[in-house]
Amino acid sequence: MMWGYGQGMGWMWLWALLPLIGIALLVLLAVRVFGGGVRNGYGPPGPGAPGWPPPLGRSRARQILDERFARGELTADQYREHLKVLGEGPQ
Repeated sequence: MMWGYGQGMGWMWLWALLPLIGIALLVLLAVRVFGGGVRNGYGPPGPGAPGWPPPLGRSRARQILDERFARGELTADQYREHLKVLGEGPQ
């Protein structure tokens, strides 16, 4: 009796490896889906990322000013004054 140790047993390790690869791919997929993969640096940059063009009609200086105001670094009066200096009104 040969107990299955014939000619075809050389590739049996492959059938044990395939489920492990499948499980690893499922874990990777779950991490990307539930971990917010694209928002955390994977994939192309989105709006607001460095190198992303500013919205139409806004200069880079206006974009920086808007960001500083949003972070609370400028008061409303300072924000309006800077807009006047830039020559841009509220949009």
